[in-house]
Amino acid sequence: MPRAHISLDKQAVIAPVRRRTFGSFVEHLGRCVYTGLYEPEHPSANDDGFRMDVVELVRELGTRTVRYPGGNFVSGFRWEDSIGPRDKRPVRRDLAWHSLESNQVGLDEFARWLKLTDSELMLAVNLGTRGIQPALDLLEYANHPSGTALSDLRVANGTPDPHDVRMWGTRWTAPGRPASLRPTTTASSPPVPPPR
Repeated sequence: MPRAHISLDKQAVIAPVRRRTFGSFVEHLGRCVYTGLYEPEHPSANDDGFRMDVVELVRELGTRTVRYPGGNFVSGFRWEDSIGPRDKRPVRRDLAWHSLESNQVGLDEFARWLKLTDSELMLAVNLGTRGIQPALDLLEYANHPSGTALSDLRVANGTPDPHDVRMWGTRWTAPGRPASLRPTTTASSPPVPPPR
């Protein structure tokens, strides 16, 4: 049987490793956000309700880039529901995971969590069930300093400085249809092309 052998030499540096190489994503699925990152009643929770023990673990992992919202959750995400006073945020059905989304953790809170973990935000936009205008509105809310309706709304919501998002991701699939799944065909039906 063939054998492989790998030798590592720490002194043979080819190039620096870019900070963004070590990325992850956070999805509103199961306990990832609620009772995972965010648990206001937990003894280690900060004023935003984020568990500082989890923050320390994420820092220890060295994660430097986090896509938010991640996974299938973004395919039904309405970013406007995730801002403003928490008690005024709507509860919505999450069609991707057949659950209810309370919107208690939203864009502004998550950006603050990322600062605690020393990670950079990759903000995902929902182009599967939304469109270009909501994506442009999100860009204005997140990155414009002030003086426009949406940037002033961010300031009024308690985030005076722009989030300065430098990385953006898109999601094109419809809720409940992960990008890895493709429709099936029968012998009597024409092939269904994959989504573009």
